[in-house]
Amino acid sequence: MSTDAAASSRSQTDVVIDGITGMISRGELRPGSRLPIEKDLAVQFAVSRGSLREGVRALAALGVLETRQGDGTYVTALDPASLLSPLGFLAELQQPAHAADLLAVRRILETESAARAAIRMTDDELAGLDDLLGSVEAALDDGGDIDLEDFIRADAEFHSRIAQAAGNPPMAAMIDALVGRTFRARLWRAISHRGSVAETQAEHRAILAELVRRDPERARIRMSVHLLGVEQFSAEHAAEDPEAPRV
Repeated sequence: MSTDAAASSRSQTDVVIDGITGMISRGELRPGSRLPIEKDLAVQFAVSRGSLREGVRALAALGVLETRQGDGTYVTALDPASLLSPLGFLAELQQPAHAADLLAVRRILETESAARAAIRMTDDELAGLDDLLGSVEAALDDGGDIDLEDFIRADAEFHSRIAQAAGNPPMAAMIDALVGRTFRARLWRAISHRGSVAETQAEHRAILAELVRRDPERARIRMSVHLLGVEQFSAEHAAEDPEAPRV
C-alpha cells in the first residue's frame, strides 16, 4: 500500500509512527541514528509538519526517539528498560481492586527470573544480596520502628538484583516496571498486616538460600510462595478499603 493510500485510511500521526518504526525495523535507522530533517520526512510520509511532530512526540513518549534541543531527533538505544517503561503506567492507572492482577503477572515473571538467577548469579552478586538483607536485619534487631519506606526500597532492590542476574533484559525491565509501581501496595500491606516486615525478611532469606544452593526449582518455589502472599493479601483486602492506595 502506498503512503498516500495509507494516509487516507489512517490518521497522519499513525502514518508517521508506522513510517519511522518501519525505517527502524528495516535497518534504515539504527540506535543512535539522527532522523532526517523535518521537511524531508514530511514529504517522504506525505504528511503535514504538525502531524510529523505529533508522531515524533508519541514515539519519544514510548522511548523510541529522543529530541535533543538544537541538535535534532535521534533514535534511542532501544534498550528494554526504556521501551518497556510505559508498562509502569498500566500499573499506576489500575484501580485498587485490580492490584492482585498485576501482582499475579509479577509473580509469573519473578518465579522464572529466580530460577534463571540460581544458575547465573555470581558469588559477588550473592554476597551483595546477603549484605542487603543484613542491613534490614540490623535495623530490625535495633528494636525500634523500622522505616517502612526504606524497607520497601530494600525489598525492591532485592527483587531487581535477582531479575538483572537472570540474564534476560526484557524480563528484567518488565519486573522493574511492576516492582516500582507496586510500592504503595507493599507499603499498605506492611502497615496493615502486623509482622509482615519480619515475614517478608524471612521469605527473602529463604529465596537467597536456594540461590546460594544453585537450585533453580526450589528458588522458583520460594519466590512463588513469597509473592503469592502479597497477591492474596491484596486480593482479599483492597476492595474492603476505598482509600487503599493504587499499586
